[in-house]
Order: sequence, then C-alpha cells, then structure tokens
Amino acid sequence: MDGHELWLSQCAKMNFIPSPRMYEEGTRTSQEAADQLGCEVAHIAKSIVFEGIHGAVVVITSGSNRVERKRKLKKILGFKPGMASPEYVLNSTGFEIGGVPPFGHTHPVTVLMDEDLMGYDLVWGAAGTSQTVFPISPVELKKVSGALLGDVKQ
Repeated sequence: MDGHELWLSQCAKMNFIPSPRMYEEGTRTSQEAADQLGCEVAHIAKSIVFEGIHGAVVVITSGSNRVERKRKLKKILGFKPGMASPEYVLNSTGFEIGGVPPFGHTHPVTVLMDEDLMGYDLVWGAAGTSQTVFPISPVELKKVSGALLGDVKQ
C-alpha cells in the first residue's frame, strides 16, 4: 500500500472524505505544489515533523512561512522540539517527507497549526505522497486534525 492509499484508509476511519488530486511530477516543495495548483505558496498547508518528548510533533504551517522552534514552539509546547530525521518521520507518522499529511497519521502525534492559515478560504495539504494533495478549509483542517492553533512562524 502506498502512502496515498494508507492516508485514504486513515481518512475513512475518521469519516473524512477528501477530494485529492494527483500529479505525476510530484509536489515535494510548497512552491512546486503551488505552481502545479495555480495558487499562491501561502495556500499550501505544509506539514513539518519534529521530535517531541512523548512522540512526534506535526506543525501545519503556511507554505510561505518558516517555523520558529527555538522560541515559539518552545513557548507553546513547553520544550524545544528536535529536528526529525527522515526515518523518524516515517516511523512516527507512517509517511515519508514530502508527503506527510496534516492528519491521518499511523501513530499518535501532537499537532500544531499556524494561525496564518486561518486567513484563507481554502488551503492544500499533502495526501500521503509527494504526488498527491487535497483541498480543505482551514476551519475544517483545524477540526479534523485536532490541532492547537498558534503563532509558529519566524
């Protein structure tokens, strides 16, 4: 089962029905995804995985933002999360870097969401692979992911 099929199965367990799109060229970066979708990079909801004390921390942030982990994530979480290796990301979420979705992970994770995403009507997240994305409103994204909303950007 590839990452997209895995994500779809996780979505089914959550009673979430996505409308994914597939791209043969792939969308490994936020800019590549925006270019293929014809939207601004800020509308990409990228998922960045960090090492936490009790498991992975997934930060959903706008494609135009960088995450400030030393001050802002530490303030929100109470600790500074570590950088995650590709192996840690795969083992902790079930998905490879470039395709980590904002929800539907195979293991429990802590999810934080960039408050800047709330300024858009629609955002796009990875759907389990670097070739798949899906649209969602930020309000629904926050609800489905169970994310804590906060200021996470540099």
